[in-house]
Amino acid sequence: MASDSGHDDARYLAGSPVRIAILRALDRNPRRPASLTDAVDATRTTVQRILAGFRERRWVVKRDGAYHVTPTGERVHAAYEDLLSEIDRGDRYGRFAADLQRAGAAFPAAGLETGDLTAATDRDPLAALDRVVELIRDTCGSDVRAVSPIVTTQYNEAAGAALDAGAEIELIIDREVLETSIAEFGPATDRALSDEGATVYVSAEPIEYGLFRYDDVACVVAYDERNNPRCAFETTDETVVEWADERFESLVGAATPLSTVIRESSVTQE
Repeated sequence: MASDSGHDDARYLAGSPVRIAILRALDRNPRRPASLTDAVDATRTTVQRILAGFRERRWVVKRDGAYHVTPTGERVHAAYEDLLSEIDRGDRYGRFAADLQRAGAAFPAAGLETGDLTAATDRDPLAALDRVVELIRDTCGSDVRAVSPIVTTQYNEAAGAALDAGAEIELIIDREVLETSIAEFGPATDRALSDEGATVYVSAEPIEYGLFRYDDVACVVAYDERNNPRCAFETTDETVVEWADERFESLVGAATPLSTVIRESSVTQE
């Protein structure tokens, strides 16, 4: 646990962008105060005061008129830059991670180290959906494994095009999606039953996030509380690919083939 003095020093460094700018500049090369004044666009008085604060904390030493970062100062600077990077990552991936956490997806945090994120915005609310559709259309001849909590015209058309191009598709949906598909997308449901390239499973439990796997790519789709696709994260990172495959296998193991669900439903109705 950090000491009170450590907390005070962290607050001191974060308290002014000029302080981190000076530490960053010194970490590259030793400098004299006049050189720092030009580099960080601050007054000489401000620079001298900050250098005094750094010397008090033993982050820098003065030698031959120039200020040098100490090993402790180097470590403080590196840790602060890492913190800034993590905060930036949280800003970019926060919604994605939060929506998956709400859905109970247990997404591996290490997976956010690499990958591309497409996020819906007020200006482009369909950005994530459009990216997933693009990925589906690009799977010509590939084996595809997918999980979806929604059914849309765009998804159905993209899947149909992929099947026409020779793709093999395994898809997991939940019962609510199946009911919507039967009621609003009859031809697509019929094709899912008859096309040898398509295998559809129905989960008895609600599905709240999306997966899309083909070749060495894993795409994870986060949805908001209204089931709107908000973020599509795609990567070839092995951690995420393995997680996606494990999630798919787990969901398949608890799901029922579409043909069985339809047959049982027909018997019940009779």
